Amino acid sequence: MKRPLELYLHIPFCVRKCEYCDFLSGPASDLVRSGYVEQLRQEILCQSAYYQGYEAVTVFLGGGTPSLLKEGEIAALMDTVHRCFSVSPEAEITIEANPGTVTLEKLQTYRACGINRISIGLQSADDRELKALGRIHTYGDFLKTYQRVRQAGFANVNVDLMSALPGQTMASWKNTMKKTAMLKPEHISAYSLILEEGTPFYEKYHDHLEALPGEDEEREMYYAAKAFLKEQGYERYEISNYARRGYACRHNVGYWTGREYLGLGLGASSYIQGCRFRNEPDLQKYSRIRMDGPEADEKLHLEMHPLTEKEQMEEFMFLGLRMMEGVSGSEFLERFGQNMWNVYGDVLKKLEANHLIVVESPRVRLSEFGIDISNYVLSEFLL
Repeated sequence: MKRPLELYLHIPFCVRKCEYCDFLSGPASDLVRSGYVEQLRQEILCQSAYYQGYEAVTVFLGGGTPSLLKEGEIAALMDTVHRCFSVSPEAEITIEANPGTVTLEKLQTYRACGINRISIGLQSADDRELKALGRIHTYGDFLKTYQRVRQAGFANVNVDLMSALPGQTMASWKNTMKKTAMLKPEHISAYSLILEEGTPFYEKYHDHLEALPGEDEEREMYYAAKAFLKEQGYERYEISNYARRGYACRHNVGYWTGREYLGLGLGASSYIQGCRFRNEPDLQKYSRIRMDGPEADEKLHLEMHPLTEKEQMEEFMFLGLRMMEGVSGSEFLERFGQNMWNVYGDVLKKLEANHLIVVESPRVRLSEFGIDISNYVLSEFLL
């Protein structure tokens, strides 16, 4: 029986870099993009030789803006994936798309090459907030894109939303959620803005936090999202993710539960057989690697880090506890051969006494209070 594997293909291109974004992405010419696609196809071809004992259960094309590529380029990438990897017939295959970058022809091509899930980056239904974020689209552009996605036959759609934005109020946040829920997407991701060091947003707002919603207001926005989306039939299955029954993102659940994943493309991260590594993040260097050459892996894969058993236990806890169902002591015992309470008993007792976790043997999950201060709670599991 083949081992389950998640594939991630990084497309590092966008029309214009958003001011809050710290992802490995940026604008590029058609020539650069087409050259990158060919290099990525070569990487897929050559790396797949090491994974013949695996079956891809999810594929995720992320970025950047993958939908910026020509439809033929996406089709070529997916053809290479299907030819080189064993892909489950029931695989969840997602592409990220930004409003204004997809046509009906592109979407029909996506369907034809096996893509069955679309993730659309709306962020806000307020055009002023979108402009403040540096987004290239308007809410009207999003509506046209969403209509095309449904017209093309996609029945599994995610919409990304963002709270705690410059100039955002509770009223405008509720309006964004209401407009989104009216469209009935299968999945909604609702994240708070994070000021990432090195971004224009960090420089602009780090010393002027008064221009952003305060911490109390940010928490109220979070509570409002949880309550409203529950009313609309969305189940919160992870701290920031909500889905209708049966539509939780399987690719992301795999990350949080420790499934092996292979990142392909510029700067992509991987976790294989207990070892973490990432690809070369410099586009010029990546483009010059001869993928079938004798030194390809050495040049491509950087920062190889085999996780110790202690580190694997830590990740099991602080990634798994992001899920609303929490972690299982039975799974911990099966994976590590040790009783979770023997390893973490003191921490678990302290957190339970402070009402930060809920123990429902054999599972442990965050309480509502624990979710509020999840960064602190999860840090307690570092051995």
